[in-house]
Amino acid sequence: MASIIQVKGSWRALVRRKGHPTFCQTFPTQAQAKAWARQIEADIDRGEAPKAELVMGKRVLVSDLLAAYRRLRAKSRPIADDSNEHYMLKALDKGLGSLDAARLQVADLVGYCEARSEGGAGPYTINMDIGKLGTVMRLTAAHLKLQLRDVVGEARPLLKHMGLIGGGGMRERRPTEDELVAILKWLEDNRGRIYADAVRFAVATAMRRGEIVRVMWADVDPKKRLLLVRDRKDPRQKLGNDQWVPLLNGAWELLQAQPEPRGDLIFPVHEQTLSKYFKQACDALSVPDLHFHDLRHDGISKLFEQGFDIPRVALVSGHKSWNNLKRYANLKPEDLHHGPGGPPRDGDPGTPPRP
Repeated sequence: MASIIQVKGSWRALVRRKGHPTFCQTFPTQAQAKAWARQIEADIDRGEAPKAELVMGKRVLVSDLLAAYRRLRAKSRPIADDSNEHYMLKALDKGLGSLDAARLQVADLVGYCEARSEGGAGPYTINMDIGKLGTVMRLTAAHLKLQLRDVVGEARPLLKHMGLIGGGGMRERRPTEDELVAILKWLEDNRGRIYADAVRFAVATAMRRGEIVRVMWADVDPKKRLLLVRDRKDPRQKLGNDQWVPLLNGAWELLQAQPEPRGDLIFPVHEQTLSKYFKQACDALSVPDLHFHDLRHDGISKLFEQGFDIPRVALVSGHKSWNNLKRYANLKPEDLHHGPGGPPRDGDPGTPPRP
C-alpha cells in the first residue's frame, strides 16, 4: 500500500514493495500523488518496471545513460575516441540505446548478446559489454537519482548458461611461419607495405596494437637501440607509465628499413584500420581463428624460446607480474628437450623475412 503524506504544502507519494526499489515522488495535489502511486503499483503487479516518465518526469533511454556516463568520465578520465571503451559504449548504444532504461528486461539483454554473438563477438567480449552496461547503469542512476533495477545482475546467470558470456581463458593460438608469410604478402600486395611492416614489428617487439601506432621517431635511441613506449597499459597507472624497450629480433633493422619519416609517427596508421586489414588478410587466406593480439603471444613466446628469462622478457612485454606474463607464454613441456631455442616451428628463423 502506498504512503501519501503532506509535506510543506505538497503531497509525497512513497511506494515500497519487497524485492523492488523504493519509488518516491512529490506532487502539488493529493489526487496526483495517488494516481501516480496507483500506476507504479499496477506496473509492479504486472511484473513490469515502472515507467521512467512517471518516475522522473521524463523518459530516460539507455542512450541517455551512456551519454551521462561519458560526461561523468570527462571530469576525471575522458574516454578517448580510439579506445576500446569508446567502441564498447557505441556498441551498447547501437544495440540498446533506444530502449527505456527503467523498462529494460533480461530478454532485451539476451537479444543484444545474441546479436553480438552472431556478429562475431566472443563470450569474453560480450561479457565486457554487459559489465560496462552494469557500471553505466549503477553510476548514472546514482548521479541522476534514478531508481533502476539490476537487470544486468539478473541476466548474467541466463547469459552464462546460454554460453553468450564467459571468461577470456588462455589463448594458445600462434601463427605458423607459412601463415605469417602469406599474411604479410597479402598485406603488401593489397594494403601497402606499411601495414605488413606493422605486423612484422608486432611479432618482433610483442607490442600491443595501440602502442605500435603511437611510437614516434623522437622516441628512438639509436645508440642503445631502444624505443620509448609511452603510457603502457597498467591496471593502476597508465598515464606516465613510459618504458624503454630493446629492439630485438629484427625490430631495429625493420625501423632502419622504413622510408623517409612521414611525420612524427613511425607507423602513421589507425589501430582500427590495422586490425581490419589483418582480419581481411586472414579471411582472404582462410587462416582460422587468428587475431592481431595473437602476434603479441607469438612475440613473447619467441623470447622464451630463445632462452630469455622472465625478468628479461618482462623488459620487452611490459608485464609486472608472472601471473599476467605467463598467459602469453604459449610453450609446451616437451619443447624443453630441444634446449632454450625450442623445436623448429615450420623452419621459423625468428622474425619472418619480407616476401
